[in-house]
Amino acid sequence: MNFLSRLQTKQNFLAVTTILMAITFAGWLAMLNNFAIEKANFTGAEIGMLQSLREVPGFLAFTAVFILLVVSEQTLALVALCLMSIGVAVTGLFPFEIGLYATTVLMSIGFHYFETVNNSLALQWLSKEEAPGVLGKLISIRSMASLVTYALVWFFFSVIMIDYSTAYLIIGSIGFLLFLFLWTSFPAFKPEVVQHKKLILRSRYWLYYSLTFLSGARRQIFMVFAGYLMVEKFGYSVSNIATLYIINHILNWFLAPRIGKWIGRIGERRALTIEYSGLILVFVGYGLVENAEFAAALYVIDHVFFAMAIAIKTFFQKIAFPEDIASTSGVSFTINHIAAVVIPASFGLLWLINPSMVFFAGAAMAFGSLLLSQWVDKELSLKEAVTS
Repeated sequence: MNFLSRLQTKQNFLAVTTILMAITFAGWLAMLNNFAIEKANFTGAEIGMLQSLREVPGFLAFTAVFILLVVSEQTLALVALCLMSIGVAVTGLFPFEIGLYATTVLMSIGFHYFETVNNSLALQWLSKEEAPGVLGKLISIRSMASLVTYALVWFFFSVIMIDYSTAYLIIGSIGFLLFLFLWTSFPAFKPEVVQHKKLILRSRYWLYYSLTFLSGARRQIFMVFAGYLMVEKFGYSVSNIATLYIINHILNWFLAPRIGKWIGRIGERRALTIEYSGLILVFVGYGLVENAEFAAALYVIDHVFFAMAIAIKTFFQKIAFPEDIASTSGVSFTINHIAAVVIPASFGLLWLINPSMVFFAGAAMAFGSLLLSQWVDKELSLKEAVTS
């Protein structure tokens, strides 16, 4: 077996697509705020609009099932990565409001459609036994690629001093070259089970839908308000926040594969119980914290818990009819992003009244998830009863 044959595996395809996505998104995000303020003259109002526009493709992820009527999931993943790379590459060429909105939406379409079909392909291609460990490895690969990208951006602006348009073009071009490599080096893998090409909403997946929605809501609180707490209350600088990002990715690189294997050993219900119990404490801690170092520790612990979301994916893999995976992945991605539309604006108003209440609401969501997670074993037993 030659080198190319050994390379052309489904797991390697997932690994390379993960690297591509991580490099382009991390590079785009690392430069976004400075570029928006320094070159596009954005204020808070424009930044808010840009973030809202960025989430719209995620909310519309369910439409992926209609695109799959004419192309395969693997092809859609590649086209999405191509769009994402182009969107990042041209970002620096449009340093004005409408231009940055347009390139952001183009990048976001690629990002969200890739994430939708990538989740579906992973659950179809990986066996139930290997899925937790491999998904953990993919998170580790994503973190390492992001770390390398952050270092590259630092090199761009601290050593060789290039401009934003060149930096974005380089990052996007790396992504596009990886896309060409994927397109030309990997075969079209045949699906083992033909997927439904219509929207699927089944009552049997109610627990998966509920856990997915609450997970998206909690993630928005972390993404929007936890970092803001660091800056507003404790005066963290850009370098301080960047340091936290680096710590988070290093820990994920090291811990995620181990967390995946651990979930495979103890089962989804126990893993989710531990995750949600920990998140309750983290969110209550955010609401009460008065010490900058303790707040940083909460931020890092919060991010580590993200890797445990693998358990939701593997739970769905175990209860789903194999032909439902593609359609339900799109629907669940939309469910996950409902919160992205609602949480930032509504909780932003709550923040003006009492910032601690935002995090106490997050603790309440985590408690709701904890209660729901106790039904996981019952749903798994029902699936076994149906298939036996």
